[in-house]
Parts: sequence; C-alpha cells; structure tokens
Amino acid sequence: MRFGVPGLKEKAAPIFVLLGTLFLVSCANYSNPSSNNRNTTGLKLRAFVTNPLRPTGFGSTPVIEVIDALNDKLSGPISLSTAQPGTMAVFPNKRFTLVYGGGSGSNNSIAIINNAQEAVVGSALSLPGPSESMVVSPDNVTGYVAVPSASVNGRSQGVVQVLNLNTNTITATLPVPGARFVAVSHNGNRVLVFGNPIGTFSGLALITPSLIGTSQNPVFEFPVDPAEYDHPVGGVFSSDDSTAYILNCGAECTGTAASVTALNMNTNAPGLPLAVEAATIGMLSGTTLFVAGTPPGTSCPSGTAGQTCGTLSVIDTASMTVSNQSPIFITDGYHNRMEMGANGQLFIGARTCSTGCLSIFDTNQSKVNFSSDTGDVTGIQPITTRNVVYVCENDELRIYDTTTDKLQANQIDIIGQAVDVKLVD
Repeated sequence: MRFGVPGLKEKAAPIFVLLGTLFLVSCANYSNPSSNNRNTTGLKLRAFVTNPLRPTGFGSTPVIEVIDALNDKLSGPISLSTAQPGTMAVFPNKRFTLVYGGGSGSNNSIAIINNAQEAVVGSALSLPGPSESMVVSPDNVTGYVAVPSASVNGRSQGVVQVLNLNTNTITATLPVPGARFVAVSHNGNRVLVFGNPIGTFSGLALITPSLIGTSQNPVFEFPVDPAEYDHPVGGVFSSDDSTAYILNCGAECTGTAASVTALNMNTNAPGLPLAVEAATIGMLSGTTLFVAGTPPGTSCPSGTAGQTCGTLSVIDTASMTVSNQSPIFITDGYHNRMEMGANGQLFIGARTCSTGCLSIFDTNQSKVNFSSDTGDVTGIQPITTRNVVYVCENDELRIYDTTTDKLQANQIDIIGQAVDVKLVD
C-alpha cells in the first residue's frame, strides 16, 4: 500500500555516498582497477549470492551462487569451505570478493574469492569471534573487522582487528569496548568504531591508521556526553570527509533520544545533535541524508498491515534540518540495510520485524511501498543499468522492478538459503 508523505521539502539528489556496515577490500596486484578480465562463466554482469545450505546428495554444502544479472538466470555455484557464509564485500577494483562465514558457536573466518576465476584463493583468515561489520581502506590492502566478543586482558570485551590483505595476516588488535560496527572515510585516514557505552566511554571511538604501530595510541575514545552521543551505532562520511554524521540510536538501543550529530573530522568537535524519530542506518545522497529506525511503541497509520512501524527521516545536511514535517512510516524491526535503486527508489531493509522487513521509499513521489514478504532482509543490491533491485528476503532472492516497486514476473529460485547479494562486475 502506498501513502503520501506531506511536508517533504526537497527530493533526493543523485546518490554519491553510501553507508555501509559492509566492507571493501583487496588482495594483491591492484594495477588494473577494473574487472574486465574474462571470467570463467563468460557473463558480462554477474551477481554473487551466498548460500550456506545448497542441497547435496548427503545433506547441504556452502556455496556462492553465480547469477547472470543481465538475464536473471543462475549460472553455477562456487564451492566454499567457509562455515555459514553470509556477508560479502566486493573489492574496489572488482577483482576479488570477501566472504564472511561463521556465527555463534562456529569457526569465524573470511574467505577470498577471485572474481575472474570464480574460485576461492588462499587460506581463510580466522577471527576470534563473530563479526557483523568489516571495512577496508581505499588502499585495497588494509581491513578493519569489529569483533565485539573478543577477550581483552584487563578490559571489557571487544576489539577491532587490523588486517593486511596482501599477506592475509592480522597486523594489530585494537581494544574498543563492545566494538560492533566500523566505518572508514573515503580517503582512508579515519575509521569510526561503534561499541558499547560503558563507564566514561560514550560508545564512539576513532582510529587514526597512521598511528598504528607507533608509540602513540591510534584509538581515541570519545567521552560520555548525553548531549552529544546517545548509543551511537553508525556513521556516514561526507564526500570530502570533513564531516561524519553520527547516528545515535537512543531509545531503540536502551538510550534516551535518537539523533544525528555532525562530527567535525578535522577537530573531532561535535555539533548540536539533530533530533530524529529513530536512527540505526543512514545513507547520504548529495546533501540529503536518509536515516531510518524504529522508535519504540510507534503505531502505524490506519490501513497498514503492521501494528507498530519504523520511521524514515530526510535530513538536509547543509542546514542540519529535517525536511519531512510529518513522519514517514516504514516497516518496524532493526533497520540495517539501505540502498538507492534506479528511478529514485530507496530500499530499506530490517530484521526481526512484526510483518514484512522491506520498505521502498519513492523519493520522487514521497511515497512508501511495503513488501508483502515476511522475514528478515539480509542483502540489497541494485543492478546497474537496469530497473531492478535484487533483495535477499526471508532466505529467498527477490527481484523488484523499480518502475512499479513490485516483484517482477521472472524470479530466480535459490535452492537453500539466500543470505547476501553483491554485483562483482
């Protein structure tokens, strides 16, 4: 069902910057920034889908499904030894893809896929615990992995592991209490870490990569100040890296009030927090910042399927004001996926929802369309040059038409479990 959003002052600009809890990395031989090398399947545009439960004659096996993203057809699997493969990240030069595998009670590791060969290369990199957030510097060599449950002598659990992806080694382990999410600047000079507020620690830390391995501490922990940070869970860098927009989860994360704080990355000085309904995921498009979350106990408008709803805020970063004068209602749950598809269609995914977990916001018409599917959204991938978006939803791969915001007629049946999806060309 669609409904209008009164009071939206401006439309979304073309997207320039994306937030990601996902990570971008590379391995060796980065001289060619493109992936024009002919791949094994010979497809011009491919998508990878992680599938931990592809059936075999003796049970199931973990694979990556290779999809012809121009024709929406399965092409064949890439075998994996990684347990429970889930989140992926495509290297900036498109030559490799990282696959995180593991979870509670499992061996946690990262496998590297050669995109041209469509095969695993080297050995998996072991992690000391589960992770849901990894990033890699624009140098395509240095990776950062948040491991919230990693033990630290004399301190609270939680570390950020620094990876050298040329040598496939861990080069540093940086303690940050409850380190759960990481975000890297476009120039790679700063890494934000979002952990657990504890004692005098606000939950927000800053890593200066140039100080790693020196006598100076590369980690700065921002002190507690409820007027500036209230359970920060994510950050979005401006295109010039001068500002990071910190997403304060507030009441949704047992805090007080959700907000967005503009942090000056040159001085580490925060601006006044801008109050929003909720904030767990965000994406910057030009000077427009989209922020989504679920305020506790928010009722849905009449005529919608859910009893409780989340909200979307549209922020003008030039003036640091909220553009929509009335709430934009979306599905509830914990929102942690956001991508802009063709035709200005903003796809917002969540987990643990009461009904469907996918909302599509039409930035041109200021309307929201809800998916009829139930279950968590674990991956969203717009297909370049096409009016379609691939969504991993309720363990299925769904293909949405951005001209209608509905499922297209031709769908792909992933036998097993579709967890994440990424374009690799």
